[in-house]
Amino acid sequence: MTDLWVERTGTRRYTGHSSRGAQVLVGNEDVEGVFTPGELMKIALAACSGMSSDQPLARRLGDDYRAKIRVSGDADRDNEIYPRLEERLEVDLSGLTEEEKARLLTVVNRAVDAVCTVGRTLKSGTTVDFEVTDVG
Repeated sequence: MTDLWVERTGTRRYTGHSSRGAQVLVGNEDVEGVFTPGELMKIALAACSGMSSDQPLARRLGDDYRAKIRVSGDADRDNEIYPRLEERLEVDLSGLTEEEKARLLTVVNRAVDAVCTVGRTLKSGTTVDFEVTDVG
């Protein structure tokens, strides 16, 4: 299992780490060069949907198909939640008939609904346990 952690590197600025060597800069939206936590959640959702739809799209369009998943959603600052997230998968389906497009869209939607762990978690909700540990 991959270990994940963040370390504080400045005021409202953190670096996220994985035991596989990946890093991501996280901070407030007024800090240049970082993602906010909410942006990372949205990116995780879009990446999960992309990865979940990759196999059926590659099978039909070829391994070199190009895709972009846009994700958006404003925060409700009164309640500190994102009440709605919207994703849009942009892919060239012009080489398919209307029937082939309809079938592919059905398969892609089923794949995302079935195996996108991030989307499934957000849709169902989850329990988060938080604790503070004194390491001093």
